[in-house]
Amino acid sequence: MIQKIKGTMDILPEETPLFRYMEGIMREEAEKYGFGEIRTPTFENTELFVRGVGDTTDVVQKEMYTFADRDEGRSITLRPEGTASVARALIENGRYGDPMPLKYYYIINCFRHEAPQAGRSREFFQFGTEMFGADSPAADATSIALAASVLRRLGLKNVKLHLNSIGCKSCRPNYRGALVEYYKSHESEICDTCKKRLVTNPLRLLDCKNPECAALAAAAPRTLDHLCPDCRAHFDSLCRMLDAMGVEYVIDPAIVRGLDYYTRTVFEFVAEGIGAQSTVCGGGRYDGLVEELGGPALPGIGFAMGLTRLVLAMRECGTADIEPARPVLYIAALGARAAECALGITERLRREGHIVECDLMGRSLKAQMKYANKKGARYTLILGDNEIDTGVAALRDMERSEQREVRLADFTL
Repeated sequence: MIQKIKGTMDILPEETPLFRYMEGIMREEAEKYGFGEIRTPTFENTELFVRGVGDTTDVVQKEMYTFADRDEGRSITLRPEGTASVARALIENGRYGDPMPLKYYYIINCFRHEAPQAGRSREFFQFGTEMFGADSPAADATSIALAASVLRRLGLKNVKLHLNSIGCKSCRPNYRGALVEYYKSHESEICDTCKKRLVTNPLRLLDCKNPECAALAAAAPRTLDHLCPDCRAHFDSLCRMLDAMGVEYVIDPAIVRGLDYYTRTVFEFVAEGIGAQSTVCGGGRYDGLVEELGGPALPGIGFAMGLTRLVLAMRECGTADIEPARPVLYIAALGARAAECALGITERLRREGHIVECDLMGRSLKAQMKYANKKGARYTLILGDNEIDTGVAALRDMERSEQREVRLADFTL
């Protein structure tokens, strides 16, 4: 038997109502904040992610699905995240001439070759937003408030916002130097991966989940202690704005995020009780990304939420029980004449906007009524030769155990 590829998932009809419910809330909240939906290709030139995400990141070095284009021989990659693609689309379509700020949201599938576990798969689904053109802390606060609003509407009560600043290109070198000096004195105590990061990407040392490395990270120099005056003022202003907006947070110096394009503000929403993969939303500011990809200097701020992790968090909170749509009416038919009549009425009512079903299997009346009950039909209508001849049938309310006669010619719901 051919099976699905490891790290992918089938989302079955009884599960999709929850995903559609989540996606509906995400679209409503994003548009409430003035964001418009953007859709970008599932695969891009590999160079986009190497330059945009960063060639020293785990995503680029270990996790991307990359292959040679059959016709042109160029390197193609299935998108591992959404921000770089949106930035590329902005540049390619010349949208930096539009009124600022530019606000986009998306719901996409992404691909990373990681070890599958609860809340982490190799094909996964993200809701994300990107805002370009605004460098003020108010833009950061607005993006964070939007993320908080989505999580609140999903009913999540066990989520905390962790907030940090990792500085800019002016103050980051000083912090990097302090971090490297600290870890060099503990180089024998860190894992092999972190020994490589010490050379290629020191900030990722703070994000290691190895227990020994995590203990060292807790005592490492803090980014907040090495910010330049502008970055310090930006962060302090952001905190005051979040306070004014009623968005609770904890300052967490360990939040650095794993992609090279981040600057200044970084944040994560962390859900308690769903296991190791507890970050349900992550984001931050990326003021040099558009310029790095060949566009003008244009600041940016954004975030992404993993839908499957949100499902885990919603189940933990007891807010994941979203029922699938059920038919308002089931028409049971007895005989060939009744089957034709049932199809005609069914189609007419569907065109009026109702969810209606009728028998397609040639079942007995008893089997049809059992099926209608399983599908949760609110009403049933039984058609036989007598009902067709008289033009009148009994409409039964399954919830109230009541019934009334209806004329088939002008029957509606």
